Amino acid sequence: MNPLALVGRSALAACETVGHLALFALDAVLRGLRGPWYPRQIFRQMVEIGYFSLPVVGLTAIFTGMVLALQSYTGFSRFEAQNAIPTIVVLSMTRELGPVLAGLMVAGRVGAAMAAELGTMRVTEQIDALTTLATDPMRYLVFPRLLAAVLMLPLLVLVADVIGVLGGFLVSTLKLGFGPIEYINRTIDHLESEDVASGLVKAAVFGFIVALMGCYQGYHSRGGAQGVGAATTLAVVSASILILTADYMLTEIFFSR
Repeated sequence: MNPLALVGRSALAACETVGHLALFALDAVLRGLRGPWYPRQIFRQMVEIGYFSLPVVGLTAIFTGMVLALQSYTGFSRFEAQNAIPTIVVLSMTRELGPVLAGLMVAGRVGAAMAAELGTMRVTEQIDALTTLATDPMRYLVFPRLLAAVLMLPLLVLVADVIGVLGGFLVSTLKLGFGPIEYINRTIDHLESEDVASGLVKAAVFGFIVALMGCYQGYHSRGGAQGVGAATTLAVVSASILILTADYMLTEIFFSR
């Protein structure tokens, strides 16, 4: 097989997939904004994405903050720079680790669930039944998930930031010898609104990516139970890769100056 032909086919297939995904997202957003809206569906998705994701996001954040404080102390103690630990913890959590880890956790929990639910509805012809009953699946199934994810991910990240900083505070004060007031003052002094805002913008983008990939893979799944399983796996993997890619691009936009 000609390797150049293989590369060309792969590139064309990738472009085709990106085009289908972009048209799917645009179609879902435009149809959803035109209405009719389904408040009960939107609220149900907000609870599912936000409230039920709190435990896994909170546990991830607190242990991340604790490990970050320990690792920073190990490295900075060689240079007598332990006082920078509060700054490192709060900036790392708000700018980077909070949004990314929350996005990845939600992708694993919610993205997979969306793909499995919509995939099951597709292979059992429930989506076709909605169309027959004059209910637009894009408005009823896809748009509420997109909207709920965009709204709830920033709230989850805000909670993750607080819990992550709390984890660093606990380790620093109980194990590393920091005074509580000193640690809090250093955290507040070096935290700016731009740091929190950039993390929340990232979170909204990551939420859209998670919901989009879960809905897209589930909506287009084929082949019975095996197809639903493949769609679930693709939803999590593709969302995780896109989150990391978008994270770099957004970081470049916010902090490259």
